[in-house]
Amino acid sequence: MIRFFNTLTGRMDPFKPITPGKVGLYTCGPTVYDYAHIGNFRAYLFEDLLKRFLQLSGFAVTHVMNITDIDDKTINGAAEKGLSLKAYAEPFITAFFEDLKRLNASPADVYPRATEHIPEMTRLIQGLIDKGFAYMKDGSVYFDISRFPAYGRLAKLDRAQLQSGRRSESDEYEKANAVDFALWKAQKGEEPSWETAFGPGRPGWHIECSAMSARYLGPHFDIHCGGVDNIFPHHENEIAQSEAYHGHPFVNYWLHCHHLIVDGEKMSKSKGNFYTLCDILDRGNDPAAVRFLLLSTHYRKQLNFTWDALNQAASSLQRIRDFVHILRTETFPEGKTEIASALATRMSDKFQKGLADDLNMSVALTALFEMIKKVNILISKKEIRQDDAGQILQAVQRVDGVVGILPLESEEDLVADILALIEERQKARSNKNFALSDRIRDELLARGIALEDTRDGVRWKKI
Repeated sequence: MIRFFNTLTGRMDPFKPITPGKVGLYTCGPTVYDYAHIGNFRAYLFEDLLKRFLQLSGFAVTHVMNITDIDDKTINGAAEKGLSLKAYAEPFITAFFEDLKRLNASPADVYPRATEHIPEMTRLIQGLIDKGFAYMKDGSVYFDISRFPAYGRLAKLDRAQLQSGRRSESDEYEKANAVDFALWKAQKGEEPSWETAFGPGRPGWHIECSAMSARYLGPHFDIHCGGVDNIFPHHENEIAQSEAYHGHPFVNYWLHCHHLIVDGEKMSKSKGNFYTLCDILDRGNDPAAVRFLLLSTHYRKQLNFTWDALNQAASSLQRIRDFVHILRTETFPEGKTEIASALATRMSDKFQKGLADDLNMSVALTALFEMIKKVNILISKKEIRQDDAGQILQAVQRVDGVVGILPLESEEDLVADILALIEERQKARSNKNFALSDRIRDELLARGIALEDTRDGVRWKKI
């Protein structure tokens, strides 16, 4: 049985999709006013883990991730640079997709952009006006939270906190300010605008996701994800406007990822601890190690990013890669053994059961490393057979279909070559042939591979 912690109900709920065998998944994507930072990618990779696990479990997943290319931040940024909204946002969109590829995130089925779905938004807004849930004021349209009795149930708001009649133009505000929110904003100055029945203006942030999710997943779907900072006001407002318009539940399961902090502090440019993926990779770190680190802590727990933690993730990653390399390249006697088969089966079962319990990566990864330890002992005793190696390798590859950290097939020959040279260097060092050892290190360095001798063995990384 698969269970997820549902923010809406506040409990662990068994997962049952609306349509058997199929899952509709909507994840809040980037607001493209700047380059995404590693805290953003923690959420995107949690969502990637969720999707991959559902696919491993046999579900056909339709994944929609929006791109917010119009909101307060993008408009202000474009105005400061003297650029059109599209010209301002495009470099950040391109960088976002490049970073997703580096982190081996499987692509969504659809990446709808807000600016390309204005008609869907205006229809929804007009419907809310017609149904009495929204009203016009000074050329803008606001949602009247007093007309929606369920308002606040996602964020667990006290009804006494609601301030109906007070209006907010801002896209983002504090939980204490539960006020009527803007569905449509009247044009100010030279802001981008669209002509509508409400007058010239542009959409509020919250209406964008309601319109785009309904377009691609229908008005009622299975899972909606985002960071904990999206719970209020963004997701709360999505629920209100969607359910008020359609007259039935919007989303069954709400999953939220906790914050990433850096060295125990909130990430901030002023503190110098604000990192994009490029900042980290420019230091010679492996993107697979970054992915492994961001996935290794349970998504509902705060993750503290440190360089030591990244180094530990790189060591764990290397341990897995070395294990796979041995299975692929060693010559084992023909045949099979029951014990190796049992280890592979037990690991696969524990891995899947761990993830079925609200994506518990600690349990899942422990199962993997326990198997690696036991199999390595069997290899050292020469008790592994050819069929065993194949079955164990298949089990690891199945796990990697979810974790996504092993090299792509096109990179496997390169990795095998590197590991062979490292092994040759280790033999040279053991034989005190330091001249050969140094030549191999220099050869690898010339190929962009740096070696680091640690007490756990030799680590390598691309530079």
